[in-house]
Amino acid sequence: MTGERPQPRHAVLSWLPLITMSAVALVDLVAGPSVGLLPLVSLGPAFSGLVGGWRRTALVGGLALLLCLALGMYDGLFAERRGFTAMASVAGVTGAGIAAAVMRGRREAELAGVRSIAEVAQRVLLRPVPLNVGSLRMAVSYTSAVAEAHIGGDLYEVVATPRGVRLIVGDVQGKGLAAVETAAVVLGAFREAAHDEPDLGGVGARLERSVGREGDGEKFVTAILAEVRSDHQVVFLNYGHPPPLVMRRDGSLDFPEPAEYALPLGLAVHGGPEAKPFTVRFAPGDQLLLYTDGVTETRDARGDFYPLPDRAVLLKEPDARQALERLRDDLIRYAEGPLHDDAAMLLVRYREHSEGAA
Repeated sequence: MTGERPQPRHAVLSWLPLITMSAVALVDLVAGPSVGLLPLVSLGPAFSGLVGGWRRTALVGGLALLLCLALGMYDGLFAERRGFTAMASVAGVTGAGIAAAVMRGRREAELAGVRSIAEVAQRVLLRPVPLNVGSLRMAVSYTSAVAEAHIGGDLYEVVATPRGVRLIVGDVQGKGLAAVETAAVVLGAFREAAHDEPDLGGVGARLERSVGREGDGEKFVTAILAEVRSDHQVVFLNYGHPPPLVMRRDGSLDFPEPAEYALPLGLAVHGGPEAKPFTVRFAPGDQLLLYTDGVTETRDARGDFYPLPDRAVLLKEPDARQALERLRDDLIRYAEGPLHDDAAMLLVRYREHSEGAA
C-alpha cells in the first residue's frame, strides 16, 4: 500500500507563515519604514499556531523575532519606541500562537480517542456480515448522515440458522446516542431470537417486546425481517418499513409488500394490525436488496426522490460488493452533498449453481 501524498491545500497552509513573513520583509525593504508594516511580521507565528504544532510555532516565532530585529535595525527603528513595540507584538503573538497550538493538539488527541471508540462500537454493534452463506452471496453498505460518524440509527444483521438465513434491516426513530442505544437493543434481541425461535413471527414478537420495554411506547423502529429458505422462498415480516427490492434473474424488479402494513416495532401498545409473514419466490440468479428510507427519501437539488427502480440496473455488476458500492456512490452523487439521513443497504444474491464461491 503506497503512502498518501500531501494535499496541495495543506502544503500551502504549511508554508503560509514563511510566505507571509517574506512578503512583509520585502514590502518593508522596498517601501521603507514609513509604511509601518514591521508589526505584521507577527502574522507568521499567528498562522503557524493555526496549522502547526507548538514546536513549529515556537520556531517560526523565533525566526519572526530575528527578522523583526534585523528589519528594525536596518530601518533605524530602535532609536524610538516603534522597534521595541514591533518586537513586543511579535513576542506576544508568538506566545498566543504556542498556546493555541497546544490546545488544538489536545482537542485533536481527544477527537482521535472518540473516533477510536466509535470504530470499536461500530464493530460491536454493526458486525461485518458473512460474505458467503451456502448459495448466498452478501454485501452491506452503511452511510451515516452525521459528519465524522461511523454509526447511527440504522441497523442490519445476518444470522445463519438451521431454519434458513435470517436478516434484519431497520431504522430507529431519531438520531444520536439514544438512537444508537435502541439499535443495540434491537440487534441484541435479534441475534438471540434468530437462533431460538422456530419461525420468523416468533423473532418479530421478541423484537417487539424488547423495543416496547426499552421505549415504553415512545420509541419505535421500522424494520423488515427476512428468512431465506432452501426451498427457493424468502419469508418477510414488515414493520412499517420500505418494501424490499427483488431483482429477478431476467432483470425484472419486484417490490413485495404485505397485504396490510404493521406498526413499527415498539408501538404495539397503541393497537393496529399485527405483522403477518408473506412469502416471495427467491431462486438462483435472483437478488434481494433491503434498505432504509435514507435511500429512497434522498432528494436532489430539485427536490425529487432518489429513483431506486431506475438505478437498480447498477446491481448487475458481477461482484456484489462493487455493485453495492456503485449504488452508494450514485446515491451520494444524486444528493449533490452530504445525505440528510442515514442510509443502510444489504444486498443478498442467490448464486447460480455454476458460479464459484468468489
